[in-house]
Amino acid sequence: MTAGIFGRKIGMTQIFDKDGSAIPVTLVKADPCQVCQIKTTKTDGYDAIQVGYLEEKLSKISKPIQGHLQKCGSTGYRKFGEFRVEDPETYNLGDQITTSAFSVGQKVRVTGASIGKGFAGNQKRHNFSRGPMTHGSKNHRLPGSIGAGSTPGRVYPGKKMAGHLGNTKTTIKNSEILFVSEKENILILKGSLPGKAKNILRIAAKVLN
Repeated sequence: MTAGIFGRKIGMTQIFDKDGSAIPVTLVKADPCQVCQIKTTKTDGYDAIQVGYLEEKLSKISKPIQGHLQKCGSTGYRKFGEFRVEDPETYNLGDQITTSAFSVGQKVRVTGASIGKGFAGNQKRHNFSRGPMTHGSKNHRLPGSIGAGSTPGRVYPGKKMAGHLGNTKTTIKNSEILFVSEKENILILKGSLPGKAKNILRIAAKVLN
């Protein structure tokens, strides 16, 4: 079993099962990733593999990264990520991780950034109730009191207030793979996945810790 792969979200559609029921699915373009570093408990304190994704010309990559990639091949990558593994010795530098390592019916864990929704108030961001709308009230969507005056004389950190909503790390557990296209490097997973189209997703087939 492979540790995982990185892919780019294409979008959502629906398919139909044998009974005619509609199933919402998400398509992911998962181009081959390359093993660029092998980490072990002796050298790094934990067992994992580092993979490179999103190919890039070597001329556009910094020299330190070029030196890092010389050990595993001549292909350049813009991004890197890690997957925890039980036995890193089963991997070799330069190994390619493709969609062929996945199978239909397999459960994976998908991580990505959720859709950013900009600045939002308390009602939308924290599901607060609004103020009265009648009898001369002017407190419809205001935050209200955020703390006492003399004691403590300040606002405690972490107070739920208006602010940036979305664009946070989100994980979908036990997402099922319904279709694998080795030729097109496409995975079709059941249900919705984090982010908009073109969002980078981390698909982990086996998660440790």
